[in-house]
Amino acid sequence: MSDNTTVTEIARNTIRLETLSLKSLEESIGFDFEQIVQLIHESKGKVVITGVGKSGIIAMKIAASLSSTGTPAIYLHAADATHGDLGMVEKKDIVIGISKSGNSQEIKDLIPFLKNNGNTLIGMTANPESYLGKQSDYLLYTPVDKEACPHNLAPTTSTTVQLVMGDALAMSLMNLNSFQSQDFAQIHPSGSLGKKLHLKVVDLTDDYKIPRVSIGATLKEVIYEISEKRLGATVVEDNGKLSGLVTDGDIRRILEKNENISGLMASDIMTNNPISVAEDMLALDGLKLMQAKKINHLIVLGEDKNYKGMVHILDFTKQGLNG
Repeated sequence: MSDNTTVTEIARNTIRLETLSLKSLEESIGFDFEQIVQLIHESKGKVVITGVGKSGIIAMKIAASLSSTGTPAIYLHAADATHGDLGMVEKKDIVIGISKSGNSQEIKDLIPFLKNNGNTLIGMTANPESYLGKQSDYLLYTPVDKEACPHNLAPTTSTTVQLVMGDALAMSLMNLNSFQSQDFAQIHPSGSLGKKLHLKVVDLTDDYKIPRVSIGATLKEVIYEISEKRLGATVVEDNGKLSGLVTDGDIRRILEKNENISGLMASDIMTNNPISVAEDMLALDGLKLMQAKKINHLIVLGEDKNYKGMVHILDFTKQGLNG
């Protein structure tokens, strides 16, 4: 490209070249890929993924993707491997070596050890005739005609193809492993994705903020309880059983309508049969219910219908849930 090439043209050309390589990658997937996926699926060991430079960064990402979708995997820096890190490689492990050229010295230095150790070696390279290509037991061919770099030097197209090949492996293995959303939740307990899959409404309640008054409580007692627990509402109980709900909005409305409030009790103000849910309801489902009913408070009940706590809609926001 000339010096007069616009930024937009450079960007589009980069995307075009990488898209063409991905198309070639798609067409290259076949029986060899199926064999490799089946081999990893049936393996009793972990997957060790190694590389250096930009390929090493891609190897790290692929290892993370495999581990998070049900296939145990670790990243091994090829340069550090021969300085002690080879100790993490067990005989039953499958090793995936990533190198565009297939002739990276660090990868070449590793191969004799892997052969002696009895490891199955899978090469991921754009050059099947390279040292890695010929020494590998199986080959993941990552075709690259040209890097998006105008000098054909900086790893761009090649790392995109490697990354997508890793995603293809992870998703294929995820399917074979019958990895479901509940499995995902078990190993992703933090973050919004994990919370959507495992966080329950009871997890949002606070043992120190369980507002409750008796059905015969005075207005002053109701106001005090709401102010004390800072949830903007309180449950009303009759003989220990849920009877109603009073919110700060209910109090404002009753004050607007009545000049004489001295004799008012909780039973005069409360909403009867307020919406309540079981403690094991997923928090995301609880949020959707509140949004559908246009309410700000959700009462949480235990197995025996006992009052466990109250959740305010802002509690969901604090957990990164937004429906």
